[in-house]
Amino acid sequence: MIRIVPSDEVPWEDVEAIFDGSEPGKCRCQRYKVQGWIWRDSTQAQRHAAHEEQSTRGSGLVAYVDDEPAGWVAVEPRTSYAKLLTMPIPWKGRTEDKDDDGVWAVTCFVVRKGYRRQGLTYELAAATVTHARKNGARAVEAYPMFAAPGQNVTWGEMHVGARQVFEEAGFTEVTHPTKRRFVMRVDF
Repeated sequence: MIRIVPSDEVPWEDVEAIFDGSEPGKCRCQRYKVQGWIWRDSTQAQRHAAHEEQSTRGSGLVAYVDDEPAGWVAVEPRTSYAKLLTMPIPWKGRTEDKDDDGVWAVTCFVVRKGYRRQGLTYELAAATVTHARKNGARAVEAYPMFAAPGQNVTWGEMHVGARQVFEEAGFTEVTHPTKRRFVMRVDF
């Protein structure tokens, strides 16, 4: 049984359990929040503290499988991601207002070891649509990657999710700024 809950409604220890001991646990979903190069300009302790503070404000969703914390997705107003707003790739071919608080962004997935390859990212992606709409968003967008069959992809590239995950959640392509990167969106 899968249950998905906003992060401000769960104990911080449950979020910690998802990130504990994983590679994403080093970034703490701060890649698009910290200005500059994340590893140089922030410490692990700073990223951890920022993630805890943001999580208690509801910056993500937590998935439970049989009441065990199993997955995380970061979703909140796009303007919460200062670095995302200055990166050229998501904006290539787009002229919309970057400072529109009515557009939310899905930026990061983490699935706890032992729960991977069970389709949890699909459930989390679908839940971002409902969550953003419920909280007054005008639209929600994501920046997934595409990997050809058999192509070796590191975890660091796919933390944003795969194109297929968002297609199945009802997102449609806005732009295709690079060979492997897409901007996908649901307008309400």
